[in-house]
Amino acid sequence: MTDATGQATVELVALLPLVLVVVLAAVSVFAGLAAKEQSGSAAQAGAMAVLQGGDPLAAARRALPAGARARAAIAVRGGRVTVRVRPALPVAPLAEALTAETSAEARAP
Repeated sequence: MTDATGQATVELVALLPLVLVVVLAAVSVFAGLAAKEQSGSAAQAGAMAVLQGGDPLAAARRALPAGARARAAIAVRGGRVTVRVRPALPVAPLAEALTAETSAEARAP
């Protein structure tokens, strides 16, 4: 092995942890954004169900993707539907920090 090849290997090994951290950070941000989008859609579906005389809890739950339903909490108070979705991340403190909560209120025109 030449000196240049050995140095390139050392540089690659030193750079891999940094690349891994950047990739994990990007995945975490995208998971948080997905949770925000999911909570917003579900809250809106629940509020529309209130206006239509339906079951807001069931409507909000149906609006969530199947994988997010177990990570979601839905609250209905009057015409206000609040949905909280925890992103699917293996690190619990990070998932809790990126948990999204969205409320939608049903108001008759």
